[in-house]
Amino acid sequence: QVTLVESGGGLVEPGGSLRLSCKVSGNTDGVYVIRWHRQAPGKEREFVASIGTGGTSNYAESVKGRFTISRGSYDLWLLQMNDLKWEDTAVYVCELESRSVPTYGKEFWGRGIKVTVSS
Repeated sequence: QVTLVESGGGLVEPGGSLRLSCKVSGNTDGVYVIRWHRQAPGKEREFVASIGTGGTSNYAESVKGRFTISRGSYDLWLLQMNDLKWEDTAVYVCELESRSVPTYGKEFWGRGIKVTVSS
């Protein structure tokens, strides 16, 4: 079983920065993709950023140049968020999609963490 726990959220002023962490526990077999999604109040969940264990990253247009996804350590994944805007306010959720057999394609989700951008 794989579990993901997010941390690092909170309240920040516009223009400020936060760094979210996603701690991965359990048997992942080592090859997977990590994605961050977010869901703002009254809106559908949207993709924010992704990175594979090989290092290739992708970003939503709305966060390009402001957010950076990276690997902090073997089992810790980071989302550095700079120049935050009020529209970045949302619950951020970490997702792992396995790229290893026998769990290839299986998704695991964290519970999410709240980020509020407000003055």
